[in-house]
Amino acid sequence: MTQETEALSTIRDFIRWGASRFAQAGLFFGHGTDNALDEAVMLVFHVLHLETDLPLAYLDARLTRTERDEVLSILTRRIQERLPAAYLTGEAVFAGLTFSVNENVLVPRSPIAELIEAGFQPWLPLDSVSRVLDLCTGSGCIAIGCAHSLPDASVDAVDVSSGAMDVTRTNIARHGLEDRVEAIRSDLFQSLGGRRYDLIVSNPPYVSLDELSGLPPEYHREPRLGLEAGVDGLDLVKRILRESADYLEPNGVLIVEVGHSRDALEDHFPEVPFLWLDFEQGGEGVFLLTAEQLNDLNSAG
Repeated sequence: MTQETEALSTIRDFIRWGASRFAQAGLFFGHGTDNALDEAVMLVFHVLHLETDLPLAYLDARLTRTERDEVLSILTRRIQERLPAAYLTGEAVFAGLTFSVNENVLVPRSPIAELIEAGFQPWLPLDSVSRVLDLCTGSGCIAIGCAHSLPDASVDAVDVSSGAMDVTRTNIARHGLEDRVEAIRSDLFQSLGGRRYDLIVSNPPYVSLDELSGLPPEYHREPRLGLEAGVDGLDLVKRILRESADYLEPNGVLIVEVGHSRDALEDHFPEVPFLWLDFEQGGEGVFLLTAEQLNDLNSAG
């Protein structure tokens, strides 16, 4: 500890100090929290093994020497290494569920979480969903979230990255879903044979080269494979649009997040009637297409 930090003793002290240093360092927040104070709370409480609904009186509890060293270490790493907090804690919350994460996967943060928690209503009749595919699954958070919200469905979680597959399998076991969620290493649909699905959902890489170069350092600590998708950010999305009809049931639905690449997508496919979904909790750039619309697209092309 330095002379400056020797004066810190309580939980409140370390949260305040961390938030101040985060703001001073100009950190970016967007991987679980959106401000310096909440980020400091997350990291301090993680080290101390405390829940965030701790009674306020406990904020004045004094830390032991070991606890002080550990808290300072994680706060300092957040500043010096610009690691997203989830990589420091090894966990992230998505759709109300907790997932293990590491630097082989993106930190879960998709607005698709809101669709999952709503059971994809009103876009899918609950009693008609028996098979779901999550393309570019990363940590497996969307696939596992789907299994929770659609209890009668089996789910395939697909990713091309072997490191991501390891994380996915860890999370499948963590949530006790080995009998309903299957992790499959595949370049999109390549290893899926003749499987067909009632719902295909994907948060694929969709960041353009120009956008990637301008992102804050925290994003560059995530796997580039999970972010970058060519000059216009559409390399993977174009393939999904071309191929997904062959893997959807006749009444199936495709839901894909493209984020800021929405304009580029609409410019490239001006004839496609993308249905852009709205989110009460924030987020944009997620479209829905039916199997019929995808068949029309491919027959026209």
